[in-house]
Amino acid sequence: MINQHQDRVPLAALDAAYIPLKLCFGVVPIVAGLDKFTNILTDWSQYLPGFVVDAMPVSPPAFMILVGVVEIVAGVVVLTRLTRLGSAVVAAWLVGVGVSAALAGFLDVAVRDAVMAVAAFALSSLAAARGAAWFPLGRGVAAHRTAGGAAVGHGGA
Repeated sequence: MINQHQDRVPLAALDAAYIPLKLCFGVVPIVAGLDKFTNILTDWSQYLPGFVVDAMPVSPPAFMILVGVVEIVAGVVVLTRLTRLGSAVVAAWLVGVGVSAALAGFLDVAVRDAVMAVAAFALSSLAAARGAAWFPLGRGVAAHRTAGGAAVGHGGA
């Protein structure tokens, strides 16, 4: 990470973690979101606590379709130039899903989602260290790349 004593971080050093995390938190939400329409992987509505189901104005399957749309959009955003923002949204989303799963009695799923939320937050932090702004404007990554492949400056991070 860029700090006051270091103004350059080789992008290759960050890319070893950044690229697989970006692919993971882009593709997995899209796949999970699509599965909300088919329930091939699991019946997703089982992870809703009873009191939530009772309070919903729509059926659990209809709610899960809405959840799926949000997950698909979040995954796509991670895969775009908005990785920093998208992965922060995915991290927050996973915290919410984990809380819901815990309240429904699925503590194993809650723990898994908590770990995934930390990893999604790490991706957002890596994107910031690479110089990505929350909302990149203009010509791409906010950091300027040197000939040696290093990101220079904070670039709105």
